[in-house]
Amino acid sequence: MVGKSISEDDLVDLHGKVVILTGGNTGIGYATIQMLARKGAKVYMAARSEERAADAIKRLKSEDIKDGSVHWHKLDLADPRAAKQSAREFLEKEQRLDILINNAATAVDQVDIMTINHLSHSAFTDVLLPLMKTTASESGSDVRLVTVASMKHADAKPSTFTKEMLTSKKTATSYTTVMELYSLSKLATILYTKALQMRFNAAAIPITCLTLHPGVISTRGSMATVRTIPFVGRLAPILPLLLGSWREGALTVAFAAAGKEVAAQREKYQGAYLVPVAKIATPSSFALDARLREEVYESTELALKELE
Repeated sequence: MVGKSISEDDLVDLHGKVVILTGGNTGIGYATIQMLARKGAKVYMAARSEERAADAIKRLKSEDIKDGSVHWHKLDLADPRAAKQSAREFLEKEQRLDILINNAATAVDQVDIMTINHLSHSAFTDVLLPLMKTTASESGSDVRLVTVASMKHADAKPSTFTKEMLTSKKTATSYTTVMELYSLSKLATILYTKALQMRFNAAAIPITCLTLHPGVISTRGSMATVRTIPFVGRLAPILPLLLGSWREGALTVAFAAAGKEVAAQREKYQGAYLVPVAKIATPSSFALDARLREEVYESTELALKELE
């Protein structure tokens, strides 16, 4: 991987800070939680399965997370209404939120990819934003919203973004259609996060929004996707030897969430798109399209209103 050389020494101290990361019982999310907890953060692993979360938290504790802590928070991204309720329940637990990392995603067939990857995350974020804004109003705050996207967003080239595209509950039945929906969902997340940053800036709200591609990493999800690729699937057993580790994938995520450089140069990183390792890059021309950005934002807001 190219870019900066990043370690936990490049992260800010997170004692007294509260973090939520969606997913996290395995893969890039797990390694990110480990890094942030080691900096003293109170981290919530927002995931559907309590059993898997408990196993992951047990492993984290055995791997020395120092004086940080990790807690399970139930979140089911298959249903945006459930995601909104999950966020409301979090508001009853905490009085601050310093870092939100929308990390969980799917790229498998027979699943509503757009809902999980974009719409439910947007619903979850929408409910949490007032608490993030309150936290950001404190002197010396460093509130960040991080969206884990993908370089695959560049494969999506839509002419428009309607509410129906975000709410159709369309599922894929082949590797080709899975990748089409996955790419479109990741483009939507980049555009939506950028739209939020522009609105924060206009209202002088000091929240830093970043999106990123974490790298081509060997995770349970990526391996499940690889196995569906014609011919390539048979190579799945050896691919972990060729792809990046969980920690390598987490480096750019952790930098976006807590990098000292981001804290020192907020304007530079506001709305930025990062690639490994912690390097600002230019996303696709569609991800920079102002019309598509506003269409995604407005269509998402309309969809969220229907969930009330």
